[in-house]
Formats: sequence, C-alpha cells, structure tokens
Amino acid sequence: MSEFLGLRGSTYLITGFANRKSVAWHIGEILEKEGSNLIYTVRTKERKKELLLLKPDAKIIVCDFENAEQINRLKKYISKMNRGSIDGILHSIAFANYSDGLKPFHETQLQDYLQATHISSFSLIELANICKDVLKVNASIVTIGISSIEVTAENYGYMAPIKASLEANVRYLAKSFSSFSSIRFNSVNAGPLKTSASAGIPGYLKNYLYAEKLTFRKKALLTQEVANTAVFLLSNASSGINGQGIVVDAGMGLNYFDKDVVDQAMEIK
Repeated sequence: MSEFLGLRGSTYLITGFANRKSVAWHIGEILEKEGSNLIYTVRTKERKKELLLLKPDAKIIVCDFENAEQINRLKKYISKMNRGSIDGILHSIAFANYSDGLKPFHETQLQDYLQATHISSFSLIELANICKDVLKVNASIVTIGISSIEVTAENYGYMAPIKASLEANVRYLAKSFSSFSSIRFNSVNAGPLKTSASAGIPGYLKNYLYAEKLTFRKKALLTQEVANTAVFLLSNASSGINGQGIVVDAGMGLNYFDKDVVDQAMEIK
C-alpha cells in the first residue's frame, strides 16, 4: 500500500479532529501508518488537549475559522514553512446551529446560514489561500461532503445547500489553481455516518438506520471506508482526479427501489 500511494515522508495538514469517531481522526491514523507527517488544526484549546492525550508529540494549531486572530496565527505558522513542504490538506470542518431545534428550510435565519457557510464552505477557500505558497505544485486538497441523497433529507436543514456550495468551491478552486499549479481539489461525498457530529443533527439516527437498509449490502457505511477514499485522493495515486465529488455510500443512492424497503413502505395496515 505504501509503495502504491507513495505517502512515506509526505506532510499533510489535517483539520476537523473532534474525537476518535471523527473522519479526520481515521484519515490521520491511516496517513501516519503509511509514514506521513501530520500537522493538525483544531477548533478549541480543549480539542487540542484531547488530541495531545492521544498523540503527545503531535503538531497542533488551534484555529477557529470564525476567529480572524486565530486565522492570522495559522497564516504566520504556515508562512514559516518552506515552499513545497506540504503534500496536501484534509478539510473536514463543518458546523450548523441546531440549538433551537430543526426548523423548515424556509425559516432559516440569516445569521445561522452565514455562520454555517463561513465555517463549513468558505473555510476551504481560506485554507487553500493560507497554504498556497507552501503546497507542492502537485499537492492534493480533499474535503468531506455529503451524498446527493442526503441533500434532500429534511433533518439536514440548511446545511444541505451549504454542502452543495462546498462542492461547487471544489470545482472552482480546481480551475483557479490550475493557472499556476497542478494542485488538485476533490471531495468525498459520504453517505450517513455514525459520528459525534452527526449525532447532533435532529432525527439523524432514524435516517442513518433507513440508509443502512438502502445500501446494496444492507450494512451501514463505515467512517473507515470514507477515510480510505480520502487518503487515496490525498495521494499521488489519484493524480488524474481533479474537481470531482466521489460518492461513497455503499450503493445507497442507487437503490431507491430496493424490494424489501418498497414492500415495507407500501404495506397496507
């Protein structure tokens, strides 16, 4: 695997660590096992302490992408690195304010929408610009999106169009960066996952269990499977993939008319 992916000695910036269930954690674990060096950014000092307990020697920078001062601090840290010293970036940052419960989409508040857009979508553009001068000319930037089926899930609320904007950013960044480099941008568009972040979405568990029934294999998507795809995209082995959204959902999005699910839905009571 190491020889094929060519990860040994490479350096990656990993964002979005929350805990050992998070996508970022799984990706970081694979990269380390394959011989990569990692730099982490986390949202709070508390998260930094949690990560240090798991990885005492880790390089960790606190950066809340709503905090201009912390963004500038990250810029200064990155600017001290040598040109071409970063092989890629994992962008796994998302936030939505569901503190008042789930509301119909048309009742979305402007403040909530703008906040979620800044953190979950625009941060990819910020991160790319911050690291632009220290990325290798053929570096890979990967973000974590959602499958097209989840876009219409009512419980996902206003985060669905924001994730759609994230995927659009992937395409436009790929085009924009192509004027001076071979840096690639792609997204892993995952089906429902069992993570701490998803647990905070109202009604998510019911959709997660339903999605499991729609997969071809009748087994839920694993975070590890999403991580595996992300690591492939971060490696040079995926050099021909750029500006794409790779769906990882165990076939869920293609299995609308699964016989068992249809029979249950149409059962006359």
